[in-house]
Amino acid sequence: MENFKAIPILSAPESSPERLQKIRNLFVGFPDTDIRFEWKEKQFVIFLHALDFQRFSARLMSFAENGEPDQELRDFSRQILEAVDSIRSYGLKGEKRLYAGYNDERKVKGRAKKVADREPYFYATGHNFSKSNHLCPPEYKNKIICGDSEQVLKQLPDNCVDLIFTSPAYNFGLEYSANDDAFHWDSYFEKLFRIFSECVRVLKYGGRIAVNVQPLFSDYVPIHHLISQFFMEKKLIWKGEILWEKNNYNCKYTAWGSWKSPSNPYLKYTWEFIEIFCKGNLKKERGDGVADISADEFKKWVVAKWSIGPERKMKDFDHPAMFPEELAVRVLKLFSFEGDLVLDPFNGAGTTTAIAKKLNRGFLGIDNSEKYCETARKRMEGFLL
Repeated sequence: MENFKAIPILSAPESSPERLQKIRNLFVGFPDTDIRFEWKEKQFVIFLHALDFQRFSARLMSFAENGEPDQELRDFSRQILEAVDSIRSYGLKGEKRLYAGYNDERKVKGRAKKVADREPYFYATGHNFSKSNHLCPPEYKNKIICGDSEQVLKQLPDNCVDLIFTSPAYNFGLEYSANDDAFHWDSYFEKLFRIFSECVRVLKYGGRIAVNVQPLFSDYVPIHHLISQFFMEKKLIWKGEILWEKNNYNCKYTAWGSWKSPSNPYLKYTWEFIEIFCKGNLKKERGDGVADISADEFKKWVVAKWSIGPERKMKDFDHPAMFPEELAVRVLKLFSFEGDLVLDPFNGAGTTTAIAKKLNRGFLGIDNSEKYCETARKRMEGFLL
């Protein structure tokens, strides 16, 4: 059948009108245009186009476990479910897995040779990163530390952190004068890049750093570009850029005096960026860690536009600029394994470290505010959720 993927089940039981009706009932509510089957004697074939797999799985598991007297049919329903679940090649559309027609785009002829012929990430060649990774000292593992990140990180050995996920604050207690913007921003970036230099040093070979940032529109500072340029100059490999769509439309439309005019229109941004870089190698060695990301999560999250609402509980944590927990969940599950060590050098109220602990990762959070460090510690202890 066109636009259907055929899955034969070789060990089907003997068919009968009663058995056929029971199996047919399992498919009720799933359109024939999405899934259908044929059963002739011992030949059972499923034809798949699309499927709400979670709902289908719940239906078949309920049938297999809730008292169906026919043992062969119970076993057969499990076989059907296992056969469908074993398919790893599919796309996603809403709640459905797409098994046919989702990858019909035009293929690039000779793509493998073209990729091999050109030098990948030329800007990162010639680095001198060591491939020898080290353990983080126990006094820094699973800790929230109040202090200057630049100085704290200097105490760590090279290559001891698996993943860095952070959103840098737009000040570090620096003196700020509205009449001296140039001095402020020079000082800001000098300090920021000294901290990031330490982050590059402590990051393991094959480790990742993911930085959540938005351009500073009011000051016309494309900070996401400046940060990316810094990491490229440090010979890190640009893994990609995720667009975090916040669906936040509560921002002004125009600069003063530019309404309905090309004079000075104010561009509305409802999103932020996550810039991801790798040290030395795009591939991260797993070690003893376990990948805890599901197939559907993986397929959804590698599409680099994430629609996640902004954090709604900032008042509860008395912090003005927090990213939501879901953002941290996705970054940590997509770019690290269970047991990995996750660092946030601008930990704030502790979202990164709280999610790292929840997802069975080690963590190190650093912030120069004792108030926020205390909040982060309380979150780790379960007092703030």
